[in-house]
Amino acid sequence: MQIAWWQILLLTVYSGFAIYDGNNTTFGTVKPTMAGFVAGLILGDVQTGLIVGGTLNLLVLGVGNFGGSSMPDYMTGALLGTAFAIMSGKGAQFGATLAVPIGLLMIQLDVLARFCNTFFQHRAEKLVSEKHLKQATYMNLFGIIPTSISRMLPVFLALVFGSQFVQSVVDNLPMWLMSGLKTAGGILPALGIAILLRYLPIKRNFAFLLVGFFLAAFLKVPVIGAAIIGLAMALIAFNRDTSKTEAVTESSTTEGEDMEDE
Repeated sequence: MQIAWWQILLLTVYSGFAIYDGNNTTFGTVKPTMAGFVAGLILGDVQTGLIVGGTLNLLVLGVGNFGGSSMPDYMTGALLGTAFAIMSGKGAQFGATLAVPIGLLMIQLDVLARFCNTFFQHRAEKLVSEKHLKQATYMNLFGIIPTSISRMLPVFLALVFGSQFVQSVVDNLPMWLMSGLKTAGGILPALGIAILLRYLPIKRNFAFLLVGFFLAAFLKVPVIGAAIIGLAMALIAFNRDTSKTEAVTESSTTEGEDMEDE
């Protein structure tokens, strides 16, 4: 598949807005699932986009960039992974596997963008010290520029020069490497779930984990069905704990009143 100029333009603009949204407005467009969906919608294959984006989203469930730290940019990875998967015709697993090194590579560009932003921040500090407050606010707005360019430029270059390159690479890849990429693409969701489980109170809720595994592995219950059952169990557990808390509170209140009467 050959990508059109307007598709390149839309994907490039989306990458710049999404990274801005992730740092400011937080509408959710920076999430890999949304990026994959939008890329699939623009390129005419929403299913592939959702699979690529959803797979990458599993990798970031248990990871967060706190403070000034940088983390793999799987939003850009989802955009380009979906685009390459559709353009090459090799499917979502191929795109998800390509997206991982793309996301890791974007860490370096994220650090460079943050480094460039220090110019605007130091300029803002100087303007504040000189009591030029209105001009100082502009410096914060200008800080959006290097951050957005750090995503827009690689996405644009990859889409403009990458279609023929990707196709030639795919055509010359040996079968053993393609099989390895397919296997790696299948492992990625399990890796993301494993990362997430490290941060969840599994020991206390191990019974719920077993129920969910049984529903998915043996009864083949769809994700939405398992989620509904999980919600019902969570509500039961919440109501039970609430009832225990109210009973303890009432008991403590009654004992306090009895002691006052004595």
